[in-house]
Amino acid sequence: MLIEIKVPDVGSAEVDVVEVLVQAGDTVALEQSIITLEGDKASMELPSTAAGVVQQVHVKAGDKVSEGTLIATVLAAEQQTTSEPAPSKTLEQTAPPPATPISKQAEPAPSIASSSAAPAATAPVTANETSATKIVHASPSVRLFARELGVDLGKVTTGSGRKGRILKDDVKNFVKKTLAEGTPTTVIAGIPGIPVVDFSVFGDIEVQKLSKIKRLTGQNLSRVWLNLPMVTYHDEADITEMEAFRVELNGEKAKDEVKITGLMFIIKALVAAMKQFPSFNASLSGDGENIILKRYFNIGIAVDTPNGLVVPVLRDVDSKSINQLAVELAEKSAKARQGKLLPNDMQGGCITISSLGGIGGTSFTPIVNAPEVAILGVTRAKMQPVWNGKEFMPRLMLPLDLTYDHRVIDGAEGARFMAVVKQNLSDIRRLLL
Repeated sequence: MLIEIKVPDVGSAEVDVVEVLVQAGDTVALEQSIITLEGDKASMELPSTAAGVVQQVHVKAGDKVSEGTLIATVLAAEQQTTSEPAPSKTLEQTAPPPATPISKQAEPAPSIASSSAAPAATAPVTANETSATKIVHASPSVRLFARELGVDLGKVTTGSGRKGRILKDDVKNFVKKTLAEGTPTTVIAGIPGIPVVDFSVFGDIEVQKLSKIKRLTGQNLSRVWLNLPMVTYHDEADITEMEAFRVELNGEKAKDEVKITGLMFIIKALVAAMKQFPSFNASLSGDGENIILKRYFNIGIAVDTPNGLVVPVLRDVDSKSINQLAVELAEKSAKARQGKLLPNDMQGGCITISSLGGIGGTSFTPIVNAPEVAILGVTRAKMQPVWNGKEFMPRLMLPLDLTYDHRVIDGAEGARFMAVVKQNLSDIRRLLL
């Protein structure tokens, strides 16, 4: 007897077919799950109402179906021909046709399995199966979670739930492992591209070719943005006394001498903090299993040039004076603007400083210059009234923005590091300790 299996009333106009668990020629048992449907709030495994051989499957993964849609036809086994429903019977029918007497109690309509049920006769997935053919068992919330992260569930080989069902923790662990291995593009779904727009239809336009520096910088920043879980911490440092000392030092210099900027003090304050917090002077190994601690202190300084942003590196800043650093930075900044920096001038940095102080702003979110694990952003200082416990006093406050790689540095450590940087800037005598 040929039995048609159709979609019952599932409470929605349309539902998605997310898994087809059988194919033509398969032998199925009574109540064995043959297909998984996904609605707005739950996934449902549809059971077979007959034991026999699947003759034809009429749907595929990705289809949208509704009540009455034909799912499959099954050639029922002989032992069921006396008690099975008529060929035209669908899943939503709950009683036999009135004109057909039945000697035993009519079989109730099969209920739709809960999202925690698993197919009864699903063969284990082999390592050679692709994500397109692999049967994936996961709840709608887990599927949504995976889609938000861009994860192909077909690539998640370990399911810790009941009978191998994939849970949220399995997806999280998969992403962590993928990022640590440095090969996310092979397993994470591609990001949809931005549609191409012909702007000339709206008015006159001019096309300028992007400089090579900007193109390479954009590629690197995009790679970092997709691979690093970054956190930015914002704070302010009181630099009233530091600025007064800087102005005094520059007043003692001859006209042809290089002037000292606040950036020199920030470099020194940053290095002093890095010595207390070695994880900021580190990089994550390629396999994500180890932290490489550096015993040298090289600071990258982001420099704006006509062709784009470049980052020359000041080496061994812990052993150089404020004046030496000022001269070296002036030389490298000039080379950067002239396009004369060599590759070696921009390699070996431990941490980067990106300063917008000469332009303005109150805060921003700098992107880590990987393989470094942190970057310090600086914007323009301004006078503010600060309460000292008795009265408000005018103080020069410098906004600081610290972005760090959360795989290496946690939130509490980031806050403590910034507190030390602030302390060093507020009282530069501490840099002598």
